[in-house]
Amino acid sequence: MTEYAPALWASARLTRVRLSRGLIATGIVAALAIIAAAMFGSVPLGLSEVLAGVQPDRSIFVQVRLPRVLLAAIVGAALAGAGAALQPTLRNPLASPDIIGVSGGAALAAVAALALLPVGFAGDVVVPLIAFAGAAASSVIVYRLSLVRGRVEPYTQILIGVIFNTVAASLILVINALVDLVRAQSIVFWLMGGIAIHTYAVIGIVALFIAVGAVILIREAPTLNLLALGDDAAEQLGVDIAASRRRVFAASSLLVGAAVSLTGVITFVGLIVPHVLRRIFGSDSRMLVPVSLVGGAAFLALCDLLARTVVAPSELPVGAITALAGGPFFIYLLRRRSSARSEL
Repeated sequence: MTEYAPALWASARLTRVRLSRGLIATGIVAALAIIAAAMFGSVPLGLSEVLAGVQPDRSIFVQVRLPRVLLAAIVGAALAGAGAALQPTLRNPLASPDIIGVSGGAALAAVAALALLPVGFAGDVVVPLIAFAGAAASSVIVYRLSLVRGRVEPYTQILIGVIFNTVAASLILVINALVDLVRAQSIVFWLMGGIAIHTYAVIGIVALFIAVGAVILIREAPTLNLLALGDDAAEQLGVDIAASRRRVFAASSLLVGAAVSLTGVITFVGLIVPHVLRRIFGSDSRMLVPVSLVGGAAFLALCDLLARTVVAPSELPVGAITALAGGPFFIYLLRRRSSARSEL
């Protein structure tokens, strides 16, 4: 698929012990990130006060901080997991949900639902389902348009994804201009990407959608290793390429659609996290997909903490934080891949 530097924690063979250690290590990092994000902010909280039920620390933690941090972790896991699966599926190390148009399609569908459906009808289940449909449709469109002589051309795919995102953003602006002021303010939120406070019930529904998609991607991980070898090699090894890609696209669309339905488009999580963890754990998708899910939770929880504290008491959209980190990272990967191709 591409040339990577040797992983820091890779071995020739993936074992249950190595997989368990990787999950435990990333799980500890994620737990510490979630605790830090829940305890710190414009109003620092005391852990002893929260545990003892002292007010207002307890109310701020339970009603404000914890649901927001949990949503950030769930969304981060969804975006990173989708990126870790899409990269070997498309044999494109630069693939991520936001770059290849999946997030743009999900956001367009969700915004259209919020703008056009009756307020009571566009509920917490309907919007994620519509966003999933938009993500699935956009992934299929970009994939089909990226085929050159029956093969996916990575750079063509990136260009088409960028164009698709631009068209989706333009359509969102058109919708924004046609709706009333209240709905227009909500649509602006989708363009920036941000973590808002939702009820535990809403978070639970979104977590259920994301859990279903994550399970599918983890089950497809052995096949992803074969797809990364190329279509010819995978087919010779008995992989039903079309069916496998359909499952990965559907699961990734479910992850992204559920996430975008509550947060809008948050960019580069699906690019940064898998690449960083690939340097640590290696390229085996059986390891990379699950640790990316856990690592993505830690990454976005910390990004949301920065968004809440950098200019406190004001707040930045978390999408701005991830974009500032991901833009230079994407350029680095693009230049590195171009240099590798020129040396061949």
